[in-house]
Amino acid sequence: METLLLVLDLVGTFVFALSGAMAGVRHRLDLFGVLVLAFAAANTGGITRDLLIGVVPPAAISDWRYLAVSLLAGVVTFWRPSVIARLRSPVLIFDAAGLALFAVAGTQKALAFGLHPVMAALLGMLTGIGGGMARDVLLAEIPTVLRADLYALAALAGAAVVVIGAALRVPVTVVTIAGAVLCFGLRFMAIRRGWHLPLAEGPDELDMRARAPNDRKNDSARRR
Repeated sequence: METLLLVLDLVGTFVFALSGAMAGVRHRLDLFGVLVLAFAAANTGGITRDLLIGVVPPAAISDWRYLAVSLLAGVVTFWRPSVIARLRSPVLIFDAAGLALFAVAGTQKALAFGLHPVMAALLGMLTGIGGGMARDVLLAEIPTVLRADLYALAALAGAAVVVIGAALRVPVTVVTIAGAVLCFGLRFMAIRRGWHLPLAEGPDELDMRARAPNDRKNDSARRR
């Protein structure tokens, strides 16, 4: 179990670091900026998870492998961005992969520390969205989780599969793969097909709706 969690964490760290570094390259940051963004995107979710369940110091700080994996992804992306950019929408794809891996890893770790299944699923979701939020905040953008197509919901779905599988005593590896595939699939299809939750109405729409009754009254008065 510990080995599986470590592998998921490191792979998720690497792909989230790629997404952070690629976003930094697109914003034309220098090498230091790209590496900072890679580390922040890769480890914020895991650090938040560990602090909330009482694992201190967090694994991302106490284990040198997390820093090494993050810096490796950042250096590769900085010096060979064309290799990463060959994929369609590379930042979104790597972000979806990191989201899936961190959501299931966070849920498994929360369950291993005895959290209630509902809270474990929520913590898994938080683990998945934390890195992307940090990346976007550092780039002065609205976090993807607040505006993207099925982002946090996809992470929650993957985490729910892990929780349900654990309750049914399904083998850990099987349920982890199933949760990650579901999360990635939902996020990827949302990117491709534009699936999203209902959006808040903007001020223009609210003004038009407020003026509509008055316009109808004025039309009626003119017809009389």
